[in-house]
Amino acid sequence: MGETIPDRAAPVAIIMGSRSDWPTMRAAAESLDSLGVAYDARVVSAHRTPQRMYEFATTAKARGVKVIIAGAGGAAHLPGMTASLTELPVLGVPIESKALKGMDSLLSIVQMPGGVPVGALAIGEAGARNAGLLAAQILALSDPALSERLVELRRRQTAAVSHTVEDA
Repeated sequence: MGETIPDRAAPVAIIMGSRSDWPTMRAAAESLDSLGVAYDARVVSAHRTPQRMYEFATTAKARGVKVIIAGAGGAAHLPGMTASLTELPVLGVPIESKALKGMDSLLSIVQMPGGVPVGALAIGEAGARNAGLLAAQILALSDPALSERLVELRRRQTAAVSHTVEDA
């Protein structure tokens, strides 16, 4: 029996292997929220819900998804398996693991075979935050208003950096 997938999707999909990944992946959502970019976040496990992953990845483009952000820990197969099923860009976020501090996740994501690219981001929340920003930058290539919002975000970031080491 198949999962119900909405007819139309937001331009960015944030997927993760477990609900426990949300505290990390929320940073991607916050980046997108700050730029007014719609997203859909859901749990899609490569190991525990392979049919759900297959249906999600093979229908994403037809539903209007433009970029997929996939967070995964441990063996971290979700980004690569998703990328193998779609021609959409997949941005992989390694989730920090207890045993190896996310190095296992990072290596699983970054060591994709030639021909099946996954953009690998930093381990943890910084990687998730940057994945949201990178997804927005990809969308901004064909969205001038979003491009302007990104320019403004960079301007605000720069303005927030102090010129001195003293407290304000």
